[in-house]
Amino acid sequence: MPQGDPDNVAQETLRLIGPDPQSWVPDRDDVDHNVLVVGGGQSGSAFAFALRRAGIGKVSVIDAAPDGAKAGVWLTSARMHKLRTPKNLPGPELGLPALGFQAWYEARFGAAAYDALDRIPRLDWAAYLGWYRELTGVSVRYGTRLVRIEPAGDHLRLHLEKGGATRVETTRKLILASGFAGSGGAYVPDVLTQNVPKSGYAHTSERIDFEALRGKSVAVLGSAASAFDAAAVALETGAREVHLFARRDNLASLPVIRIRGYPGAYDNYGSLPDAARWHQAIRFRRAGSTPPPDAISRAVQFPNFHLHLASPWTAADPLGRRFVASTPHGKIAFDFAIAGTGYTVDLDAQPELREFAGEILRWSDRFTPPHDEQDDTLAAYPYLGSGHEYLEREPGRAPHLKNVHVFNPAALVSFGLPIGDVPSFKRDIPAIVARISRDLFLADLASHEERINGSIAEDFAAELYASAVWRSPHTVAAE
Repeated sequence: MPQGDPDNVAQETLRLIGPDPQSWVPDRDDVDHNVLVVGGGQSGSAFAFALRRAGIGKVSVIDAAPDGAKAGVWLTSARMHKLRTPKNLPGPELGLPALGFQAWYEARFGAAAYDALDRIPRLDWAAYLGWYRELTGVSVRYGTRLVRIEPAGDHLRLHLEKGGATRVETTRKLILASGFAGSGGAYVPDVLTQNVPKSGYAHTSERIDFEALRGKSVAVLGSAASAFDAAAVALETGAREVHLFARRDNLASLPVIRIRGYPGAYDNYGSLPDAARWHQAIRFRRAGSTPPPDAISRAVQFPNFHLHLASPWTAADPLGRRFVASTPHGKIAFDFAIAGTGYTVDLDAQPELREFAGEILRWSDRFTPPHDEQDDTLAAYPYLGSGHEYLEREPGRAPHLKNVHVFNPAALVSFGLPIGDVPSFKRDIPAIVARISRDLFLADLASHEERINGSIAEDFAAELYASAVWRSPHTVAAE
């Protein structure tokens, strides 16, 4: 494929699929939006396009970031050189290859350059997403944060904060597509938060001034991908030394999620019995999150990188202007700590859910695992419906929950993937859009019945074919 402007082929594809269907959802005087999507990154953009192609109008996308450059993770907290996922996985193009990353990349750099890629460079992915958003005409309201969800009969009242002011908007459906920030947020162990001032540590999800760490001793807690990425950036920026502490006695290297990526398991995962889904979540938890080999090599190449295995922190204490961490194998002094300790799913900690978090069905309410598969962390995950919607703990007490659809990591136990990452797009975005379409249609069934049973003009009159109607010779003779 020759290099060139990818817009030409993509715009031709959009022309060939025809104009967006006219919105079929009846307007309601007391409702501002049919769907509001929280999160304007790759997921929110894909949802906006998919909903529009489904003929669902009055869709709005909000993002707390002040502008597009700071939305999502790819130009902010993500520090890997390349995405973790295979380059050929379907993404936000949703079945239209000309809108996919491969078409975008080949149009710029050629097919040979794409063939030479093993995985997608992070900065190229960020550029592609910006192109996709512009090409599909997705509009995001930046600097807007959801702070409260208030049930209001058959719709939701959303309290949105922008520029220090709060306003209320209403929606019939809500999609939570804001990643870990929408499911509980960053996890930082107590040994840090209770013993080290905030100026002395940061989580990998935060912006970190690595230049300020030049010549410093840096401690990194955790051994998954983000921990190794942060360690590598600190070393590349000139840290004197980096010590990475892993709880396990070896690095996780078994990608258990990958083995169930074939179509049968991928497409039908949500239909598995609860025991099977729980077992897969336990396997993933026990195997651990695997850092890619190149992320490990990126840090290990530095002689001043030191890996501490089987070394959870048992204490952290001040040491003059520095700190000292205690582990089962001794003590290490450091100037700054980075927590690459992952994220938590804690619905009670989400301010927008706080009023009714206790009404949401959890896995602990629905499934009792065998003794050897007990896990309090996974038990706190929401037990979601087939459209990723929250379900009620007690039927009838919180019917509004069915209008909140979860497209973030809280859906892991129910659907078996890190929801919101690229692998989840092909299966779960169409499923959620289909459920929203069905719910909106059935909620206005009387209106639609009136519409589909209404009067309709004939396409033609009988005179159009009257001259060709066959008449029996006997009939003609009798006349």
